[in-house]
Amino acid sequence: MLLLSETNRNANACRPMLLGAVAIAALLVVAGQAIAAPPQTEFSTGLSDRVVQFVDQQIAQGWEDNDVKASPVASDAEWVRRVYLDIVGHIPPAAKAEAFIADTSPDKRSKLIDELLSDPDYVRNFTEVWTNTLIGRNTPDRTSRVGMRKFLREGFARNRPWNDIVYDLLTAEGHFEENGAVNFILAQLDGNPNSEEYHVEATAKTARIFLGLQVQCTQCHNHPFNEWKQNQFWEFNSFFRQARRQNHEKYDPASGRMVDDYSELVYRDFTGPVYYENRAGLVQVAYPTYMGTDVDREAVDRREELAKVICRTDPQHQLGRAMVNRMWGHYMGYGFTRPMDDMGPHNPESNPEIVDRLTEEFVARGYDLKQLARWICNTKAYNLTSQFNPKNEVDNPAAGEVPLFSHMYVKTMQAEQLYDSLLIATSADGGGEKLAGGEQERERWLRDFLRIFGGNEEDEPTLFSGSIPQALLMMNGGLVQKAISSEQGSYVKTVLTDPRHKNDMSRVEALYIAALGRTPERAEMTQLQKAMRAERDPVRAYQDLYWALLNSNEFIVNH
Repeated sequence: MLLLSETNRNANACRPMLLGAVAIAALLVVAGQAIAAPPQTEFSTGLSDRVVQFVDQQIAQGWEDNDVKASPVASDAEWVRRVYLDIVGHIPPAAKAEAFIADTSPDKRSKLIDELLSDPDYVRNFTEVWTNTLIGRNTPDRTSRVGMRKFLREGFARNRPWNDIVYDLLTAEGHFEENGAVNFILAQLDGNPNSEEYHVEATAKTARIFLGLQVQCTQCHNHPFNEWKQNQFWEFNSFFRQARRQNHEKYDPASGRMVDDYSELVYRDFTGPVYYENRAGLVQVAYPTYMGTDVDREAVDRREELAKVICRTDPQHQLGRAMVNRMWGHYMGYGFTRPMDDMGPHNPESNPEIVDRLTEEFVARGYDLKQLARWICNTKAYNLTSQFNPKNEVDNPAAGEVPLFSHMYVKTMQAEQLYDSLLIATSADGGGEKLAGGEQERERWLRDFLRIFGGNEEDEPTLFSGSIPQALLMMNGGLVQKAISSEQGSYVKTVLTDPRHKNDMSRVEALYIAALGRTPERAEMTQLQKAMRAERDPVRAYQDLYWALLNSNEFIVNH
């Protein structure tokens, strides 16, 4: 890494300086420093809630049953960075982090959770998360990402009940930008509308995303591990047979050709059963049935009948159960099942009592997504440090163990989180306001990210494998170069000219808080001070330090 960094920076015309002692020292100490865990104290976010108390009791019982000692509560610096990334999708501006750390209010964590859930960036973040979930990062042909975002943005801004959002996604018809909800199903329709495969993806994605059920392999045979049978797949599939894509073209005078104009999701008449072939070659028949429950076979709109039972009348509340599991996984790093969209008797939940209670409360509160987030983020488990101890190092879901949530699991930043966090780090005081603009520049960067990091919609390109193109994107990218420049408006320049930061220690702490959300450990500060004293150019020393922090492994993970 260091050799690559030095070679790259020697060749970088935009950054005409060598990898100095300060950058080397910073990379070494950040990579090798084990952050000290804070002392264990009586925990409270300041919120008294019976649901949170129940979850805490159940999780603590799991620790006792498995002879595990939980990690201490995370420091304010560690926690504020985490909650910003999870709720609003970017690291906190340095001024916000410093103010939170300095605040001595006993309820400051619960207050910040509420503040972030009311922030416009909450809407922006979850619009992006669910756009990627519903149609993928690589937008399918003749599908409108703009329309999908518009629909979701309005839903999250109004905090619409989750069951109402899903109802619209399942029943929508019309123009792909005038009614953006149609893009979920449009993204799954491809090929010949009269073929058996035309509605297969819509069937599988609906079950997986909204119900937490993986049924895709039952298209051809009974599932080898769970209770789903081949006939159930085609019964579910029959609900979608009335949906059809209709593409429209327009004349382009510049090229003299017809080009794509827009697409719409339209109703087509289909009232009969679905015929499919089993593995023995026998033709079978399937009628619209939801998890063993028949619906009105003569219904004019089958998708509406499906939406009614999923979103309104399902006694099992599978929609709510799946969302509880998915959102727990979003905030905690792992859901109650692995994977979190494969639920059922074949894959028991790690904490079924918690899933039952959260589902019951989530449904009773009208599928309120903000309330669900509030419950999860106020639990003790969410507030623990990511540092484990000898008594809980077995709690390692990455190694296949059942998660016990005795420490926070480290999550790699998503592409959008990385970009927006770099934007904050570029100019921490004004970065929050700048997030609302620059969408075209953001889209270009994300396209480069996707091109370099590869992947597909089933294997989203979110992990950093350390390849040379990936390293170059981070090291030489325009955002990093702007962040470390000595020009007016860069964060380095802001720190150096801020009268509050009168010495090296204060300035180094400011750079650490802006990049990593914490102050340097004593060992880090000692090594950095030695390196900075050896640097002849003080400005270059601070540029080197900030460059190293932004390129450290600690920056790109949410812990």
